[in-house]
Amino acid sequence: MTSPTESSPARITMYGAAWCGDCRRSKALLDRRGVDYDYVDLEVVIEGAERAKAISGRTNIPVVVFPDGTHFTEPTDAELGAKLDALEPAA
Repeated sequence: MTSPTESSPARITMYGAAWCGDCRRSKALLDRRGVDYDYVDLEVVIEGAERAKAISGRTNIPVVVFPDGTHFTEPTDAELGAKLDALEPAA
């Protein structure tokens, strides 16, 4: 298991904070879908905000990083759901 300050390239990593409505919404979608992901709480992980900004080039959150190296910043549920569907292995 990775620590809250690390992320695994084979997993989804979400950078967010409890006070952020978009973060709560994206986190809830990941949880409903049963996605195994790393959550970096920007209120706890001091360097997390800088890492999220380095990835997205922006200060907006959430930043959701996918195993394929792509990321979303402030994704809608539709965008995040479609990306999760695309990442699922073909049956």
